[in-house]
Amino acid sequence: MNKDSGRVQSLVSEKRVKLHVFEPTQRKIWTVVGKSNEHWIDPDCGYCSCPGFYFGKLNGKTMCYHLESAQLARTENQVETIIFSDDEFSGFLSALISNL
Repeated sequence: MNKDSGRVQSLVSEKRVKLHVFEPTQRKIWTVVGKSNEHWIDPDCGYCSCPGFYFGKLNGKTMCYHLESAQLARTENQVETIIFSDDEFSGFLSALISNL
């Protein structure tokens, strides 16, 4: 198992792939809790806010281990879903962006 495979398995088994759902609008924000940060991801568009994704893209890589984790978590139904009120959306988004 390579280093990224171990990270992917760890993130999935520890349920660190999160889907934040805001009700009643059903807006969704995906995050993956990494070693030191929570990274915003969009698994459908293939985007992650981590530096590894950015530098990997420059070198021709298609995804980082956070995106791989989300893909595996979805396949194995291991996504942690957290329900919020729409009233919490702005504050959540501000806190997420401040960590980027």
